[in-house]
Amino acid sequence: MDLRKRTWAEISLDNIERNYRAIRATLPEGCKFLGVVKADAYGHGAVAVSRRLEDLGAEYLAVSCLDEAVELRDAGIKIPILILGHTPAQFVPELIRLGLTQTVTCEAKAIEYSREAASLGTPLKIHIKVDTGMSRLGFLTAGGHFDQGIQNIVSACRQEFLEPEGVYTHFAVADEEGEEARKCTLGQFGLFKKVIEGVESQGITFKIHHCANTGAVVNYKEMSMDMVRPGLLLYGFGDGGRLGVRPCMRLMTHVSTIKYIDAGLPVSYGGTYVTQRRTRMGVIPIGYADGLLRCLSGRCSFMTQSGPAPQRGRICMDMCMIDLTDLPDVNLESLIEIFGERQTAEDLANIAGTIPHELLCSVSKRVPRVYVD
Repeated sequence: MDLRKRTWAEISLDNIERNYRAIRATLPEGCKFLGVVKADAYGHGAVAVSRRLEDLGAEYLAVSCLDEAVELRDAGIKIPILILGHTPAQFVPELIRLGLTQTVTCEAKAIEYSREAASLGTPLKIHIKVDTGMSRLGFLTAGGHFDQGIQNIVSACRQEFLEPEGVYTHFAVADEEGEEARKCTLGQFGLFKKVIEGVESQGITFKIHHCANTGAVVNYKEMSMDMVRPGLLLYGFGDGGRLGVRPCMRLMTHVSTIKYIDAGLPVSYGGTYVTQRRTRMGVIPIGYADGLLRCLSGRCSFMTQSGPAPQRGRICMDMCMIDLTDLPDVNLESLIEIFGERQTAEDLANIAGTIPHELLCSVSKRVPRVYVD
């Protein structure tokens, strides 16, 4: 252990590869793989993960914004990159220079992008996003919006300096169980196919149609279409054990201090925990500034070589306390697993009342990523 690293995240690129292959094995022949590496690859490190995916043969990557795409291009990543979010029109020259694909979510943005691309005399590659029920980004097409939505998409695609390569939508509940979730997802998929038919009947053709996020890759094989775009699934969660994917991040720290506290003394801010006996208390150098959610205070345990150590008192910015009274073999510099192999990010997320995405993405920049194979 490098003691200069107070807390660190071990990232298994082997598991990234394993998960990629497990997902790829479920896809129909010719179906492309888009790896979602937004938010620093869900905290795993976008550059390292993207390099591995590029080496493995992934056809596309997706990021949230221009800055994330620039980071990958600066690192030498050459495969196509789709920007899922908004990019202001004045940055079209940079999109074209870097060979990036921009999502278009409405006719007005298409007109702006085309105008900027025209000034360069070079078309901008785009993917059209269709709102089929997420009510977030995309051309409105549900209900009374259908006919106008079709015309708006056609108009966007006919802008002279846009190259409409793909069309996609995003599912709201494909990862959830139950008949209502299934009905909603099938409804979104049906509307998406109807929109594609309506647009392509007017002479617009797309090379890539895609809609399968993690939930759809696992639960709706028929929705693979031309390309899938797994996010959380790539990082080891969301398959319900069906594909055999493995978590790729292990958040680690160590015991930095041990002290003995008499019974009846408060621990940490607010004194929310009071010792019930003479307590062997360990201090570990991880807190909410590292991404350990404060809402977990007093509600969880962390894993030692001798078993779980209950967390005591409020989690602080840079550290928190664990009870080592019943773990005499845990000493100074003993390793502590916050989540990973013995307690997953999903386990902690369930305690916190959230999703594993949040825990993974919350691991802050000051926590170094250590890549292991």
